[in-house]
Amino acid sequence: MKNNKITTKRFVIRKSLIGQNKIITFTNKKGFKFTYDHDEIYTTFQEKFESMPCFQQYKSYTNSNTVPKFCREYSEILDHLVSE
Repeated sequence: MKNNKITTKRFVIRKSLIGQNKIITFTNKKGFKFTYDHDEIYTTFQEKFESMPCFQQYKSYTNSNTVPKFCREYSEILDHLVSE
């Protein structure tokens, strides 16, 4: 059985992950942990991603701070890590 979970340091949508049913979890610099279904977000906003210059050139879209506003209803905040 293939592992369908990926842990990263940023929100990412990549052409190479399309159709692989990946669940991505990332923790941003402020300690918020997010999770989302890569294919669900890509499919829902495919036209938007395909029209972005970064997606056309690099075949990916990333954001290291948070889940983009247009994707937030398709993601979940798991927890907030408090660092002392």
